[in-house]
Amino acid sequence: MNITIITVGKLKEKYLKDGINEYSKRLSRFCRLDIIEINDEKAPDNLSQREALLVKSKEGDAIDKYLKDNTYKIALYIEGKMLSSEEFAKTIEDLRIKGTSSIAFIIGGSLGLSEGIISKCDMKLSFSKMTFPHQLMRLILLEQIYRGFKIISGETYHK
Repeated sequence: MNITIITVGKLKEKYLKDGINEYSKRLSRFCRLDIIEINDEKAPDNLSQREALLVKSKEGDAIDKYLKDNTYKIALYIEGKMLSSEEFAKTIEDLRIKGTSSIAFIIGGSLGLSEGIISKCDMKLSFSKMTFPHQLMRLILLEQIYRGFKIISGETYHK
């Protein structure tokens, strides 16, 4: 299976890079992983609603260039569906059984994803009603993908 993570923003913190490298290495036995970083748009502190929409739209245009028709697209979206780790694993396994060979997870920038990108996604997934920094979310997502593959394989990591 091919897993792509399309994410806005570059990683700066060493501890996040180390964690992402670790889970990327662990995932290599289950899938081919590709992480695509999109430059985040610079935005002043006190954005108007119109300016915020413009920033999300520009980031969305950059994300859109990497969305492929034959890929199952999952937006990380605070108002999306919440799943247990087991349900998340079942979702991945069900997609694989149905013949889906590529899944793209999309993580927006600090303002979130544009409506255009959200509407193109097959699934909207929420990890919590809480807001997480998008750089940290990348690490959390990788851990959950790894946990999902371990559950699918019947291994005990997830306990």
